[in-house]
Amino acid sequence: MKNPVKSVDAYYVFSGALRLFHWVMVPAIVVLFLTGLYIGNPFFIGTQGIEATFAVTNILSMESMRYNHFVTAYLLTSSLILRVYGWIINKGDRLLPRFWTRHFWGSFVDTTLHYLFLRPQHRPYLRNSLARTAYLAVYIMILLEIITGFAMYSMIDPNSWAAKVFGPVNFLFVNEYVVHLIHHYTAWLIVLFVIVHLYMASRADWMEKGGEISGIISGVKFYEEKPEDLSDIQ
Repeated sequence: MKNPVKSVDAYYVFSGALRLFHWVMVPAIVVLFLTGLYIGNPFFIGTQGIEATFAVTNILSMESMRYNHFVTAYLLTSSLILRVYGWIINKGDRLLPRFWTRHFWGSFVDTTLHYLFLRPQHRPYLRNSLARTAYLAVYIMILLEIITGFAMYSMIDPNSWAAKVFGPVNFLFVNEYVVHLIHHYTAWLIVLFVIVHLYMASRADWMEKGGEISGIISGVKFYEEKPEDLSDIQ
């Protein structure tokens, strides 16, 4: 006897603005990380005939890397406008942690036990508390990268308006070297998030069949049961 086909309901969660921001952010993070590694240590890729300091016409020159890093930084910063716009127009883009609610902590424990293999499955959520907390953390890290990045970049011309706006950050964190360290290690934390995010999204898509990966393209996720946090988008 064949198993009955279970019905699923589709829920529009991610706005077009958020999805566009996501797909701008993905290549931007890759470019910023690789060019940032080069700027911090030009010879991390080796010294196979590449004169990083003097080969200004080479695609692997410091000049080219700095240019690509700065242009991509402006692109990522500009794309945040899309994220803010999505937050305004679509409730699904506002699925951030609500630490002050009992539901948040119930979801947090529920999903944690599931991911520790102590519970066969967790209850259905549009976005569980662990994911909400992780996304908030990565937004904070991206914002920190932008602020510290412009703080260092503005020192190219200490008399510019950018230096007047971002320059005080260097004093807030003691000096420019400390700002550099914060910028550097925050980038590694973002890479760590990306690795975990790719695993968790693929795992959820495969095990829960909710369209976790396709959802960031279509904006729609699928559920056999009513999500417990459905009221967050209604």
